[in-house]
Amino acid sequence: QLTLVETGGELVRPGGSLRLTCGSNGWTLEYYAIGWFRQAPGKEREGVSCISAIRGRSADGRTTYADSVKDRFTISRIDANDTIYLQMNNLKYEDTGIYYCVTIGPVCHFDTGRIFGNWGQGTQVTVST
Repeated sequence: QLTLVETGGELVRPGGSLRLTCGSNGWTLEYYAIGWFRQAPGKEREGVSCISAIRGRSADGRTTYADSVKDRFTISRIDANDTIYLQMNNLKYEDTGIYYCVTIGPVCHFDTGRIFGNWGQGTQVTVST
């Protein structure tokens, strides 16, 4: 029922920037932590960044980043639009993959075994010359 749609992925040169956008199909997202994950060819899906819920008992909007993207990526959300962004700067070849956003619980984590939301189709990010 709750479907998230990712947009913004494209071909980009190393050192370039992209902004990914995540939106819902009408469901409010403010009670959920929203995570960005990616999957490169031949690799398992991995957590990239997450922002915790902005409404509810444990809401604080706290952000989390994988070490591989720290200081290069920034996650943010706009309350009124139920929209989540992932700003990606100084992109590297190893950032290539399909990027997914997904609802978690109210608090962020990167454990894919405990995520039961709809992964959807994702958006392809390709870093290449």
